[in-house]
Amino acid sequence: MEKLKIGIAWGGYSSERLISKKSCDSIYVVLKKKYLNLYKIEFSRKKWIVSDHNNKKFIINKDDFSFIKNEIKINFDFIINMIHGSPGEDGELADYLERLKIPHSSSNSVSSKITFNKNECLRFAKKLKIPTAKNLKIDLNKPYDISKICSKVGLPCFVKANSSGSSFGVSKVTVKENLKQSIVMAFKESDKVLVEENISGKEYTVGITNWYGKIKVLPITEIIPENDFFDFDSKYKGKSIEVTPASTLSKICKNKLEKMTIKLYKNLKLYGLCRADFIVKDEIPYFLEINTVPGMTEKSIIPQQLNKEGISINSYYDFLIKKIN
Repeated sequence: MEKLKIGIAWGGYSSERLISKKSCDSIYVVLKKKYLNLYKIEFSRKKWIVSDHNNKKFIINKDDFSFIKNEIKINFDFIINMIHGSPGEDGELADYLERLKIPHSSSNSVSSKITFNKNECLRFAKKLKIPTAKNLKIDLNKPYDISKICSKVGLPCFVKANSSGSSFGVSKVTVKENLKQSIVMAFKESDKVLVEENISGKEYTVGITNWYGKIKVLPITEIIPENDFFDFDSKYKGKSIEVTPASTLSKICKNKLEKMTIKLYKNLKLYGLCRADFIVKDEIPYFLEINTVPGMTEKSIIPQQLNKEGISINSYYDFLIKKIN
């Protein structure tokens, strides 16, 4: 296994580059002693750059995803996708790797495209009879009526960039006068915006993965943010309490969350580590979104859940990498 050439993809084209780098660095530290041919691959719009153990840098040939080191052409055997946002989470990287027949750690391109589009993913969930909040989609450069939006989803409401993550372009609006400003801000992250009903309840997030032939739901986390909702500061600056496993869930509600997450994972044909977010009100879970490239930083939720399940980061990626042999 030490001869395998493993790449950890990070960076991307969105505001999530910094989080992506932290996720990449966390995985790299864990795996570098075992996998001697482990590389970091930085993605930007201009070029893709590989870094080795000595931080020597090489330019990727985009024709076949190879690079030249010591006059030897190197092709990757496996890619760990740690790009949050585009092109890692929207299916663009997956599509590229699939065409080159290079195995990778995340979901296929079609599934990723659906889940990254919040509106499409919610529509998919509705077809599966999974409860969701009332919502509507607004397209860039198309007219919209603030009064009609408020009438449909009510106030307070959430405004979200339709294709983004890590709480970039997300805001909670409590008064009608602030709605347009929040929509304009969200359009900076995506050309479509989702306005969603606020459901007052407890927030839970459910990790799920494939594990030795079975779908495994990880211990559920309850999120108690200091702010009004689980925003960027709550996720990455420690401004939330995260309880894993969640101590306030009834057995019935826990079972509902697990069944809904498994149903989404199976029907969306997802792969690898994913994280589904829910709001629970009156024992009813309302699905918010599913993340196919969740954060793997020291403060991220999925590593906490893996730890509680007794699965180390090392053993998890060993499992994925062994499958390619």
